[in-house]
Amino acid sequence: MKNQTINLALFLFILHGSIFGQSDKIIARQGKVSFFSYTAVENIEATNNQVISIIDRESGEIAVQMLMRAFVFKKALMEEHFNESYVESDTYPKLTFSGTTNALKGEEFNDAPIFIKGIMDFHGVQKPVEIKTMVKTSTDTFVLEGDFNVNIADFAITVPPLLVPNISKEIQVMFRFEYAPYE
Repeated sequence: MKNQTINLALFLFILHGSIFGQSDKIIARQGKVSFFSYTAVENIEATNNQVISIIDRESGEIAVQMLMRAFVFKKALMEEHFNESYVESDTYPKLTFSGTTNALKGEEFNDAPIFIKGIMDFHGVQKPVEIKTMVKTSTDTFVLEGDFNVNIADFAITVPPLLVPNISKEIQVMFRFEYAPYE
């Protein structure tokens, strides 16, 4: 786990090192991403509380990274199938998102919706996405939260024909990041 944390920090430093000079940087060290899939047989849901995100409010750039094995399921068998058969966590251990928005340059938001455009790199596929996000701020917090849907076929996730009725083609993803100054 220590190596994964070092790799995560190194990734953020190398990928976005040039944009995070002396700017207005904020970081969410324990963001939350969860997903939900309704099926006739059994609902599938999981939560990952180890997601990291960093924003440069001056440039409007945002980076997010999460390890796929950090998702926690109610049933161990679901977690095993998720990691081994669907997202193939050994081959594709993480999801990354790198994007921008001009809306983060202001100082005050209160339940303001913004759109973040970027590239999601997941399961070996890089796909442009646009995510509607709600921004909440107070004197000491900056929160991004929202939800969006992911079509599993867009990210080359295949479902065995026998299990097609048990797996939704579209997964609802929810997120919440509480940012603090990056030091």
